[in-house]
Amino acid sequence: MSIVCTWKTSQAGDASWCLRYAERHLSHPHDLMHKAVGWMLREMGKRVSMDLLRDFLRQHVNEMARTTLRYAIEKMDAEERAYWMSLDRQERDFNSKNVELI
Repeated sequence: MSIVCTWKTSQAGDASWCLRYAERHLSHPHDLMHKAVGWMLREMGKRVSMDLLRDFLRQHVNEMARTTLRYAIEKMDAEERAYWMSLDRQERDFNSKNVELI
């Protein structure tokens, strides 16, 4: 699990490895990988920069599994968590409706 190996670099203040591997594993089919990616994103946000985490979420919220998003936003305040979860739901609803129309 390469994503878990990024924890040490995030502890040292380097977010690049975490972001790179998180992006690579977003479409992984296994739910344990969804949890691991969300966990490492959350840790990167806590230890390096919440702004980097928010930027990553903005770019990828409609591609990531709901479990990944839940783990990533776990330490945010309730209002911000609700925002991210509602945005995720809107994006997914929009995408699934478009797929059905095609």
